[in-house]
Amino acid sequence: MKIQTFVTGIIGTNTYVLYDENTKEAVLVDPAACPKKLMNFIQEEGLDMKAVLLTHGHFDHIMGIQDFRKVYDVPVYAGEREAALLQDAHWNQSDIYTNGYTFSDAVYVKDGEMLHIAGFDIQVFFTPGHTPGGVCYYLADEGILFSGDTLFHHSVGRTDFEGGSMSDLVRGIEEKLLCLPDETKVLPGHMDATTIGEEKKYNPFLRK
Repeated sequence: MKIQTFVTGIIGTNTYVLYDENTKEAVLVDPAACPKKLMNFIQEEGLDMKAVLLTHGHFDHIMGIQDFRKVYDVPVYAGEREAALLQDAHWNQSDIYTNGYTFSDAVYVKDGEMLHIAGFDIQVFFTPGHTPGGVCYYLADEGILFSGDTLFHHSVGRTDFEGGSMSDLVRGIEEKLLCLPDETKVLPGHMDATTIGEEKKYNPFLRK
């Protein structure tokens, strides 16, 4: 397994390409945009794109979908409770920065569901709070968690947006994520990577 990170879009979103170095099968996580550097990397590596995973539906995690799927017509997965936000340009905030963008062709996934994509076993964790239907994606065999805007390095996602809830966010992190192995690498939607062990010790929003 290899992961390549691209900082994309106007908010500086971490867009990840997860791929098997041998089979070249790959998954794209949270395409905020679809820049040439991302597309060139996929082509140069000869990757066989299998899916897009969305942690949530805010504009800075979804606005690369349309251009990406013009080249790679793959399914897009999102949490089942995120449909309304994805399909509302005001709610997903895209109308603030652009003419508005919505997406209505997602494959919706449930809490605890196991996805088998590109040779990886990917477990879905429903972690609302930043948005009503946000999810994280956990790859136990690889020790990786894609946390979106749920959990950051020494911080957590904002909850002051419409549909946000700090109590839901913290509860989801403590019940779903902090029970993972301490060495689990956390790849967030913005800023630097961290680990579950690091956040258990030092995250001020989670320490009791």
